[in-house]
Amino acid sequence: MTLSVCEIFYSIQGESSFAGTPCAFVRLAGCNLSCLWCDTPYARDEPGVSMSVEEVIGRVRELRAPIVEVTGGEPLLQEQTPALLSGLLSKGFQVLVETNGSLDIRIAPSRCVRIVDIKCPSSGMADKNDLENLNRLGPRDEVKFVMADREDYDFARRLVALLDMDNARVNPVHFSPVSGRLEPRELAEWILADHLDVNLGLQLHKILWGERRGV
Repeated sequence: MTLSVCEIFYSIQGESSFAGTPCAFVRLAGCNLSCLWCDTPYARDEPGVSMSVEEVIGRVRELRAPIVEVTGGEPLLQEQTPALLSGLLSKGFQVLVETNGSLDIRIAPSRCVRIVDIKCPSSGMADKNDLENLNRLGPRDEVKFVMADREDYDFARRLVALLDMDNARVNPVHFSPVSGRLEPRELAEWILADHLDVNLGLQLHKILWGERRGV
């Protein structure tokens, strides 16, 4: 059995609590959503390269990064993704997996940092969220909201309030503005006005290199 791989590259982690850290990225091909603000549509639309789990791990080891992120597309769609994640963990890597929030995150081993990207209304995919994932979060896991307007912000704020109430939250939550649609300063002002316990995420890799593949 093989994985369909879009790209494997070495860069600076641009998002999450690991922002700024050198990281190996394994971007798997294919996605079950069509978000309006997707910044990697090629991972959904282009055919991937077939690679075995062992080949992917070998390539990652060549990159000599302290952490690895498996992303997409939607990485949890592929049958061999759990084997890849387990294999990377067995080699001593710290493993992040970023998922679009539409699938049960328990597919990924709990020793991973599972970064759940909850879709806001402007994405056109908010009805695809599996919100039970908020109850499946382990202590390592993180939540991300990408927002384009005030409606998205209010949507995310309501879910964060539920998360705080139901789970005595220990999980980092990241609010990120859609580039060119919502000014980071405006989002920061909303966060401060509401005294939210969230992180402002600014996609460090785009600040450094712009809209490019392989960064």
